[in-house]
Amino acid sequence: MNQANQNESKRSTMLTKEDLVAQFYGCGVRQGHHIFVHTSLKSLGYVIGGAETLIRALLELVGEEGTLMMPSQTWKNLDPAIGVHWEVEEKDWPLIRAHWPAYDKAITPAIGMGTVAEMFRKWPGASRSDHPARSVAAVGKQAEWLTRDHDLSNIFGADSPADKLYQLDGYVLLIGVGYDKNTSLHLAETRANFASKAFTDESSAVMVEGRRQWVTYRTQAVDDVDFVPLGQEYDKAMNIPVYQVGQADVRYLKQRPLVDWATAWMERNRS
Repeated sequence: MNQANQNESKRSTMLTKEDLVAQFYGCGVRQGHHIFVHTSLKSLGYVIGGAETLIRALLELVGEEGTLMMPSQTWKNLDPAIGVHWEVEEKDWPLIRAHWPAYDKAITPAIGMGTVAEMFRKWPGASRSDHPARSVAAVGKQAEWLTRDHDLSNIFGADSPADKLYQLDGYVLLIGVGYDKNTSLHLAETRANFASKAFTDESSAVMVEGRRQWVTYRTQAVDDVDFVPLGQEYDKAMNIPVYQVGQADVRYLKQRPLVDWATAWMERNRS
């Protein structure tokens, strides 16, 4: 390949905001849509402006009547006994329980959610839910409602942010990630009836009447071990297209039929 062709090839892998708008429009993203976004920024290739450009492109597409929502979880704010503080010796677990900072939705960083989600939670006008370990952030028309009253014990069930998106007949956008990152499948998990469904106690540092407290709450134990085969079957059964945006595989899904189908699938396939 000569130098001119090499330069042209390099330019073709770089994405501007206008490129992203056009390509996500080709996936079906439209004005007024309410979307739960899960993304791997690096999967897209070189985005000029990075996370900021991607967020601006998606907000432009949904417009003033639409909403974007992303996970902003802080799962380190859980009891070390469940393994989230694997780098700490067991003898030091009491120190974690006594001193881990209480969740503050304005300050506490998203953990392991990626650069896009971390920037998004701090976006002007963003709302963030109050759950100390499983929060979501949202920007747009329904942001405040989607993130309001995120109950400690009801992380993914009725009237959780995921369920409220279902009520809005919203969408799921998977950018360079698979069904194992699809939070809406946890909503199906809460709805499905299967014998192995279990509940567990979780603990987090929260503020209660102005004081930090280590609070324990009962919630459904979630399990994403079968989300990938579930997704593979859903793609096949529903003929789900896989789009290309930059270098990333992208799925744009209606959330409601996905959750309904996944609920029935879990009832058939989970013991």
